[in-house]
Amino acid sequence: MHDHTPPPPKDDPAFAKHDHHRCAGEGLARAEEILAGRKVRLTPVRRRTLEILLEDHRALGAYEVLERLAADGFGNQPPVAYRALEFLVDHGLAHRVRRLNAFTACRHSGQDHAPAFLICRQCNAVAEAPADAVRSALDTTADKLGFVIERSNIEALGLCPACRDAA
Repeated sequence: MHDHTPPPPKDDPAFAKHDHHRCAGEGLARAEEILAGRKVRLTPVRRRTLEILLEDHRALGAYEVLERLAADGFGNQPPVAYRALEFLVDHGLAHRVRRLNAFTACRHSGQDHAPAFLICRQCNAVAEAPADAVRSALDTTADKLGFVIERSNIEALGLCPACRDAA
């Protein structure tokens, strides 16, 4: 029996088997490099928040992040998590996935990009796919209407390969 499932995008391993420890380590190193270049500090709580997001290729709610931060001794008040998540989003190190009211680490930190999020409706795994063509088409349509897009969030809901195969 042959699997005819197309491989996931090469630039996002969310739905593929890979060395996740290495993947997370590379994401943290890239974040440190980006912030050092901006002369911005990755405080311990910001670092741990990013590590938490990098641990899985899925979106986590702010309260899930807060629980893990509290377990690591960073306090249990919501502003602790929200400030760290806001910092990571503001610096392009994380994205807010509106469908899930959750956050995921950016897989293309430091790159100007228009992401689309492929969200598994069963396990909440999230892949970040390039959506430059979709964003370009959206900008063209908006321009024809005299509308200027300041922000967009492209999300698609479905089944990841593992959940699809299990169904």
